[in-house]
Amino acid sequence: MLRLCLLAAHALRLAGAALLSPGSCTFEDSACGYQWDYAHLPWTLHGEGHYISVDTSYEGEKAVLSSPDLYSEEWSCVRLIYQIATTSDTSPDPARLNLYLRQEGESFDRLLWSAKEPSDSWLIASLDLMNSTKKYKLVLEGEMGQDKSTSIAVFEIKITSGYCIECDFEENHLCGYVNRWNPNVNWFVGGGSIRNSQSILPKDHTLNSALGHYMYVDSVYVKHFQEVAQLISPKTMAPVSGCLSFYYKLKQESSIVFTVYLRDMSGFYEEIWKTDSALNADWTLAEVDFNAPYPMEVIFEVAFNSAKGGYVALDDISFSPVYCSNQTGTLFNPANAGCNFEEDLCNFYQDHKDGPGWSRVKVKRNVYRAGDHTTGFGYYLLANTKFTSQPGYIGRLYGPTLPGNLQFCLRFYYALYGFFKMSGTLAVYIFEENHVVQEKIWSVLDSPKGVWTQAEISFKKPMPCKVVFVSWCKSFWDCGLVALDDVSLSLGSCQAADLLLPSPGECTFEKDECVFTQKKRGSGSWHRKRGPTPTSYTGPRGDHTTGVGYYMYIEASNMVYGQRAYLVSRSLRGTSGKQCLTFFYHMYGAGTGLLSVYLKKEGDEEEIPLWRRTGEQSISWLRGLIEYESDTNYQIIFEAIRGVSIRSDTAIDDILFQAGPCLEVEEIQFSSGYPDSLNEIEY
Repeated sequence: MLRLCLLAAHALRLAGAALLSPGSCTFEDSACGYQWDYAHLPWTLHGEGHYISVDTSYEGEKAVLSSPDLYSEEWSCVRLIYQIATTSDTSPDPARLNLYLRQEGESFDRLLWSAKEPSDSWLIASLDLMNSTKKYKLVLEGEMGQDKSTSIAVFEIKITSGYCIECDFEENHLCGYVNRWNPNVNWFVGGGSIRNSQSILPKDHTLNSALGHYMYVDSVYVKHFQEVAQLISPKTMAPVSGCLSFYYKLKQESSIVFTVYLRDMSGFYEEIWKTDSALNADWTLAEVDFNAPYPMEVIFEVAFNSAKGGYVALDDISFSPVYCSNQTGTLFNPANAGCNFEEDLCNFYQDHKDGPGWSRVKVKRNVYRAGDHTTGFGYYLLANTKFTSQPGYIGRLYGPTLPGNLQFCLRFYYALYGFFKMSGTLAVYIFEENHVVQEKIWSVLDSPKGVWTQAEISFKKPMPCKVVFVSWCKSFWDCGLVALDDVSLSLGSCQAADLLLPSPGECTFEKDECVFTQKKRGSGSWHRKRGPTPTSYTGPRGDHTTGVGYYMYIEASNMVYGQRAYLVSRSLRGTSGKQCLTFFYHMYGAGTGLLSVYLKKEGDEEEIPLWRRTGEQSISWLRGLIEYESDTNYQIIFEAIRGVSIRSDTAIDDILFQAGPCLEVEEIQFSSGYPDSLNEIEY
């Protein structure tokens, strides 16, 4: 069994259990109210080394450790000091340490952080917890993976009020700040008993004492022009904006450039502060407005021109949600730049000189033309209709003004209808102020006809701008129809957004079957698939999530009439109050059977029917909404029954569990036969 590194275990101890805040623990002689789940592997408390660990000396897949009930109305920072030790760095299923947030009233735990990198010494993770009025628990989960010799240790959990980017550098872990190593110039810890620089270093600012600590970078080992040292903050894990402040002291004998940057997850740097050329004999306060709507790191960078440049010292980094400049303007809300077109055009508009190029339409459920993407029976926009399709016609849809110098991710759904190639019939442009500068940032290529397909575009412009959707009818043969729905805008690049941890209780089937498993009653099975089903005139042509992703369905040609297939969730935590289940279903085909949803409470024999549809419903993906309650642990079961013919493929996608009542409620939870309005097409 691997020997865990106990380096600095004593140095990481806090000044006694009495000073520990609720939820914090150094694992000296107790687990501080943390409890492990006896249904899984046991955690072992090592009082002499001040850590708690789990390893593969026991057989099992994982170990779970839960905090006592916690409560905080203030913004908090969780710092976790841990180590993962394995004998293999390339295991296909590596050991992993996960941290979850378990909020009162929710059936699912929210994944806050996950790590799988093995190391020879302890590492630190810093995680922001937004203020909340709900009680919560922190849940640590150690997954053992496939390595036969694995150990996972936790040395310390510390919860403090405030933000993770704040630091006075008085503790050994330096609040998770790290130096980017350079062969010649680096940030070091100064103060205390440390004297390893040829520069005359100041007392620290926090204690105004030679025993206090700070960070410093010295030019004494500079060998090249513009040698750079970087001190990198923990990554912000929640949107923050306000005033970033810090104290610095600068001794300059030749040119020193001291700069503060923001760096997003795609590696883009934005300068937010730079020192002036004046000398700073004393600790000087610097303040800068700081806006991190998506995950970012703060980078303190010093560049020297020679070995006699001097030094820069840094201390007491702090943050306030109130801007330094006392600005009172409201922050830009990206939700105002999106629209699902259910009520109106939201903040989008058309130029009157272009004419009504885009029409807001609604299609009743039918088996010929798909409805909207939002619900399957709502509104969307349609261009190049019979009223406007003429050669050379252009229709423009303008979005609201977006602020400059922010990274955006634009997502929308489009569908094409036509017999010929339709590449170029829909494009997205960026118009800068006064429509003087136009730039095309996206154009449609030929895609499957009649399938709602997701497009996503990342962009950033220095000046305020607008997103403009342009439909173009090049010639009579190329017009066709262009549909647009569910436009959304978020801050940050689309690639960075894809790296964000998934929402709890959400399953799109893009990677696997999530919390669901097959229940074998007979031989009926659910299959995970992308693209159209094998049998014509039944089943979807693409998934609901992106149009090109995965969904779950029953293949009727492999089943007999009346055969059932079950998709069953794992046991979900019961809560008081209402819960809302949203999902999308596809029931197209003349022989379509029945789709039902059941609730099965722990300990009960009977399954409670919640929702049912019988027979062919639409060629579209339709939204289902179910409101239910269960104060005991429970399972959700999707049951599909094969119909009278092979044209009976039934599919589901995009399942979402949410705490609280549904914002909308379906009028009909149970239906039999065809809907009365089936095959009525109205615009």
